[in-house]
Amino acid sequence: MKRLIFSLSAFLIFIGSIAAKPAKKELIITQAGAVGDSITLNTQIIQQSIDKIHAEGGGILVVPKGIFLTGAIYLKQGVDLRIDKEGVLKGSVDRADYPPIDRRIEGHIEPKFCPALINAYNIDGLKIYGEGTIRGGGQPFWTEFWTRLAADKTTKNLDVYRPQNIFIQDCKNVEISGLKLRGSGFWNLHMYRCRWVKIENLDIRTPLRAPSTDGIDVDSSQDIFITGCYISVDDDCIAMKGNKGIDAMKDKSSPPVERVTVTNCTFDLGYGVLTLGSEATVVKDIRVKNCTLKGNQVNTLLRVKVRTDTPQHYENISIENITVDGRYTLMHLAGWSQYKNTQGQPDPHHLVKNITLKNIKGTMATFADINPPVNTVVEGITFKNIDVKSLSAQYKARVLKTDKLVVKSCFVNGQPVDLKTE
Repeated sequence: MKRLIFSLSAFLIFIGSIAAKPAKKELIITQAGAVGDSITLNTQIIQQSIDKIHAEGGGILVVPKGIFLTGAIYLKQGVDLRIDKEGVLKGSVDRADYPPIDRRIEGHIEPKFCPALINAYNIDGLKIYGEGTIRGGGQPFWTEFWTRLAADKTTKNLDVYRPQNIFIQDCKNVEISGLKLRGSGFWNLHMYRCRWVKIENLDIRTPLRAPSTDGIDVDSSQDIFITGCYISVDDDCIAMKGNKGIDAMKDKSSPPVERVTVTNCTFDLGYGVLTLGSEATVVKDIRVKNCTLKGNQVNTLLRVKVRTDTPQHYENISIENITVDGRYTLMHLAGWSQYKNTQGQPDPHHLVKNITLKNIKGTMATFADINPPVNTVVEGITFKNIDVKSLSAQYKARVLKTDKLVVKSCFVNGQPVDLKTE
């Protein structure tokens, strides 16, 4: 009886605490004058609404049914963003609606570059959620990039001013969930120096010929949990990023990427389901599990970019319980020197250590291609319990300069895989 009384008392206290906690105030942007006709520019009204909620102690900014055109907006402490079903935040295609700022992109602070459509800095408890859509103005930006590249083969990503869909920096206790991300001009969701982030049930898509539209970029961030997402993009699906350059390890302002879990996700179009690099220094303790890979475009389950002008340390990467159905390479490791600049110094050293791929089944194109550049130590690569069919009679299984290679219970087309280091 005493235990029952105690339990009942605890329950009543719990219920009382819920009842005592006031619901967050909501401000629907149409109440502030926003027009969801896909034509009227609502940037000023939306930003003023964010500022008002922040000034009044916090609440929820609600995007209702309709298509609301906007340029760059900046969330603030205490302001949640909810996009309701059939609600769309539509990114403007006019660069004037994205006033330039100094911001983190591709491993450094780029002065006067394009902000994202949705931006958040230094927020504890950031929440962006709903059943609606964030739709960037991607197509004109993609077309301009391809046009400029065709005219000048030296054109780089940052030569074309293109907005991302979401950029968050120095935020913690973050939740981003439920939304559809479409048409990003650049990377879809980019987080820099963030911690304790949950990304759940996002549907992220861009078509072919949408350059550099990574799904999720984890940049110098820790304790990231990604679950239940669908990602199909024309670049890396999920990329671990950090710094770049010969002195990258000396930069203490960009900490390592650590403790990232990806689970119960589905991947289609992309260059790499999980990519390490191309800008990265230290990446450790990454786990991908219980995921499905599909699609007829060439993709890679694990792509390890060893950037030849940047010292790198990749360690403790685990990929397990994966179903593959498409033209996939299970693992690709090679040097990456597209923008190599060692400033006249010798190539730096790299360490790739303790990589495990296990419990994988389905159909693929290439088993593995591991060919590290000079000054790279690769050790502790394990392939275990893999049973796949190859779409190619001459599938590739090449492993070069690798120590402590383990291959156990691995089969392609019913035949044991014979991986020998060369």
